Amino acid sequence: MPILHRTVNGHPLIWLDNGATTQKPRQVIETLAAFYASANSNIHRGAHTMAREATEMYEAGRAAVAQFLGAPSPESIVFVRGTTEAINLVAQSWGRANLGPGDDVLVPVLEHHANIVPWQRVAKETRARVVPVPLRPDGGIDQDAYADLLSMRTRLVVLSHASNVLGTVPPVREMTALAHRYQAKVLVDGAQAVAHFPVDVTDLDADFYTFSGHKIYAPTGIGALYAKPEILRTMAPWQSGGNMIESVSFDRTTYAPVPHRFEAGTGHISGVAGLLSALNWLTGFDRKAVADYETQLTAYAQEALAKVPGLELLGPAAERIGVLTFTLPGHSPTEIADWLDGDGIAIRAGHHCAQPALAHYGLDSAARASLALYNTREEVDRLVASLLELRAA
Repeated sequence: MPILHRTVNGHPLIWLDNGATTQKPRQVIETLAAFYASANSNIHRGAHTMAREATEMYEAGRAAVAQFLGAPSPESIVFVRGTTEAINLVAQSWGRANLGPGDDVLVPVLEHHANIVPWQRVAKETRARVVPVPLRPDGGIDQDAYADLLSMRTRLVVLSHASNVLGTVPPVREMTALAHRYQAKVLVDGAQAVAHFPVDVTDLDADFYTFSGHKIYAPTGIGALYAKPEILRTMAPWQSGGNMIESVSFDRTTYAPVPHRFEAGTGHISGVAGLLSALNWLTGFDRKAVADYETQLTAYAQEALAKVPGLELLGPAAERIGVLTFTLPGHSPTEIADWLDGDGIAIRAGHHCAQPALAHYGLDSAARASLALYNTREEVDRLVASLLELRAA
């Protein structure tokens, strides 16, 4: 990670804003430079060598995503700009065709706005209902309430595989199985999960699964949507134009087969190159060892932060990723972030696009430090030392 060698405000950079975006390995940066230096071409529609090479790389990226997620085939993977676009695609294509008056979409209170607002919009159009699933006091999803809310009116359940504000990792497989008893579909937002532990969409039995590349050491502007092939084939295109058609006349248009019918226009080709490189880099590690390391680092950080007088850490004590959202009496989240920035420590402050989750705690903003595989105990110690200095100032 070349960027981690820089200094900020006279201090070595400590990047603890991984929930917002991860830094990029050198090989990903070099892949992007090499693509534009020697491989830049459009895909699928060229008759020359470089077009064929770019197309092969692009489809190799799709196959790599399918393998990474445990998907049954590359045809179940749609490239998108990120998780937000993926959810909007499902809402506009599947949601508008399958939701109607009296139908329920269950949405846990801890969800990111990107998994709330699209469903509010489509529910308004279709006269369906968005039904919040409450949280336990510790920030976990109330499973009893969830079971009670499920009914034959439930058409869709959406949930985060890991919360971007509380770190909560809900029992997705069990929640999915319960939803399927009512013939409901399940969409899982994996943006905060895929970098931290292995994911197998087949084992989860998720109907839809989404993630963003920039949260997993890849470039911004690229992500993926997985959908069960039998569902994807029933969905109409959301956006229209070039690259998603087989033939066009003024009498009729025939769409390309899945997944290409959902990829209108020129895709983010260099982004796919970077995503493929990032997946190759990440899967070069023992994923279980990485997950175990991050679990231990998270536990260490929880214990260390508890030493800061008055600091309140949000979210459950266990079954969480290294998203450490907290408040400190007498100091606003922005003041905390500014102070830490002075010591070269990057965190986030605000509502983290999860206002209902913070409202569960009676808050409208909080500070958030979020961990990745390149963070260390020494960096956690520096975070805590800086917070102690703030308390003493």
